[in-house]
Amino acid sequence: MQNDPEAISCEPLEEGGDSRVAGTDHFTEGPPGEGTSLTVNNQTTTSPPEDPWAGPELKDTETPWEELDTKGKVFRCAWTSLRILLVFTCLYFFICSLDFLSSAFRLLGGKTAGRVFQDSELVRNPVCGVMIGLLSTVLVQSSSTTTSIVVSMVAADILTVKLSIPIIMGANIGTSVTNTLVSLGEITHRNDFRRAFAGATVHDMFNWLSVIVLLPLEVATDYLYHLTGAIIGHMRLETSKDANKDLLKAVTKPFTKLIIQIDSKKIGLIAKGGDKDYSLLKTCCLSKKTTTTNETGYNITQTNCLKKCSHLFVDSGLTDSVIGTIMLIVSLTLLCVCLFGIVKLLNSLLQGHIRTAIKKFVNYNFPGKAAYFTGYVAILIGMGFTVLVQSSSVFTSALTPLVGIGVVSLDRMYPLSIGSNVGTTTTAILAALATDTRGGTRQLQNSLRIAMCHLFFNLSAMCLWYPIPFMRFPIRLSKFLGNTSAKYRWFALFYLVVGFFLFPLAVFGLAQAGWEVLTAVGTIFLFVVFAVGVIKFLQRKKPEWLPKWLRNWKFLPVYFRSLEPLDRLFKHMFGFCKMCHHHHYHQHNHHLHNQRHAESAPINATENEKML
Repeated sequence: MQNDPEAISCEPLEEGGDSRVAGTDHFTEGPPGEGTSLTVNNQTTTSPPEDPWAGPELKDTETPWEELDTKGKVFRCAWTSLRILLVFTCLYFFICSLDFLSSAFRLLGGKTAGRVFQDSELVRNPVCGVMIGLLSTVLVQSSSTTTSIVVSMVAADILTVKLSIPIIMGANIGTSVTNTLVSLGEITHRNDFRRAFAGATVHDMFNWLSVIVLLPLEVATDYLYHLTGAIIGHMRLETSKDANKDLLKAVTKPFTKLIIQIDSKKIGLIAKGGDKDYSLLKTCCLSKKTTTTNETGYNITQTNCLKKCSHLFVDSGLTDSVIGTIMLIVSLTLLCVCLFGIVKLLNSLLQGHIRTAIKKFVNYNFPGKAAYFTGYVAILIGMGFTVLVQSSSVFTSALTPLVGIGVVSLDRMYPLSIGSNVGTTTTAILAALATDTRGGTRQLQNSLRIAMCHLFFNLSAMCLWYPIPFMRFPIRLSKFLGNTSAKYRWFALFYLVVGFFLFPLAVFGLAQAGWEVLTAVGTIFLFVVFAVGVIKFLQRKKPEWLPKWLRNWKFLPVYFRSLEPLDRLFKHMFGFCKMCHHHHYHQHNHHLHNQRHAESAPINATENEKML
C-alpha cells in the first residue's frame, strides 16, 4: 500500500520556521507570534500564537504534600532547604565572580583608562567625553570606579565640573555591559535568551536614549551645571572620611581578598599624571607615612609597609596583564557555572503553583487607577537595593536570569533598572563627601556638584522615559534586540563589540580629524536613524501616506535590510555554532509535533481503515 501523494503537504515556510513530515502529517511553526499549524490529509489545524515574552508554565510533577507520609515530608523539606541553600551559595559566588571580572578588567585596561583621562583635547569635546566615560567603565567594569576617579580629579582641579558631566553620562552607559554579558549564559535556549537579552539591554537603551537627548540639551543650556550650582550654594558642607561604605563587600571581601586585591587609587594617580609604572596589584595592606628632615633641611616623606597583603598573587612575580588574563578566564568560568546553577535550581524550585505565585507577586499591579503607581514603587525598590549593595551592575545582573526564566517580566525589569540607575549615584555622592577640606570647602563643593549632576541626570532621564507610557521606548527597542538575538545568536556578541568598543573607538578616530568632521558625521548618522525610525512607524501605522516603493524595504539591497547575508557568513566561518543555533527551538517544536501527532492518531486510524 502506498500513501496518497496528495495527503502529504509540503508548503513553503516563513523565515525562521520549522517543519517535519511524518507519514501524512506536516508540522509548521512560523516566527514567534504567528502560531503553529498541523496539516493532516489536507486538513490544517492552527493553534493560537504563543507569547515568547511570557515565561513557560512548568507543571508541578511532584507528589502533592497531602499525599506524602511523614518520611516523604521530611525528605521534601530537607531537599527544598538544600536547594535554597545552593541558590544562595551560587548567588554568593556569582557576585564574587563579578568582583573578579572587575579586577581582571582593571588589571588589563586600568592603566589605559587612567591615561585616557589625561588627554585634555579629547575631554574638551562633549561627545568624546561620553565615549571616555563609556570606554573607561567597560575597561574597569565599574561605573563606581569611573565616577570616583572623576570626582577626585574635580576635587584636585584637574577637571572642571562642565567637562566632567559628559564623562559621567558615558559611565552611565558603560555600567550596563555587565548584565549584557550575564545574559549570554542563556544563549543556548532561544526564548530564555530572548527575554534575558532584552532584560539586560533595556538598561542600555534607557542610558543611550538619555544621553542622545540630554547631552545636546546640556551643551546648549548647561541646565545640570546651573541647577547643581544653585543647590550646592545653599548647603552647609562638611567632609566625612567614613562616608564611603560598601555594604556588599563586607560580605564578599573575606573570600575575594584571599584571591586578589586591586589598588584602584593608582588608576586615579595615573589619571592625574602620576607615575605610569604603577602596578595595580595591591601588595601592602597597611602602611604608615613618616616625614623626616635631611641634612639640607628638606622634608622627606617615606611610606613604610606595616602589613603585607596575603592574597594568591602577591608574590607570584607575574605582570598585571598575565594576572588579568588568568583572572578573566577564572571569573568568566565561575560566572557561567554559577549562572547555570542558579537557573537550574530556580527552575527546579519554581514549578507549578510556586512559580505562578512568585510571578504574580513580583509582577503585581495595584488595583484600579492605582496600577499606574506600581512602577514607581518598583523604582524605589531598585534604588533601595542598589544603595544597599553599592552596585547597579550586581543588582541588574542578578535580575537578568530571573527575566530569562520568566519570573520577572520585562515591564517590571524596566522600572527596577531605572531605580538602580538612580541608586548607583550614591557612590559618587559618598566619594565626594570624603573629599579633604583642609584647604577649604571649594574642592568639596566641586566634587559634590559633579556627583549631584550624576543624580539629576538620571532623575531627568527617568522623567523623560517613564511617566508617559507612550515614551517608554527602551522597552520596545530592547524587545527588538531580544527578537533579533533570538533569531541570530551571534548578534549579541556583535552588539557588545560594536556598541561598547568599536563605536567609541570610531568616535575617537573622528575626533582626531577635528570637531567639524565629528559633527558632520554625527549629524548625518542621527538624521539617517531618525528618518528610518519615522519611515518604519509610517509603514506600520499609515502606509497609505507613503509612496508605493517606500512601503517596504525591498528597494534596498539585501545587505542593507537584512542580517541574513551576515548570518550565512558567520555560519560558514563558525559551522560548529550550528549545534546550538536551533537546538532549543527545534526541541520545543518536536514536543509540540509529538503532542499534535498523538491527538491526531484517531484521525489517522480512521483514514487507514477507510484505505484498507
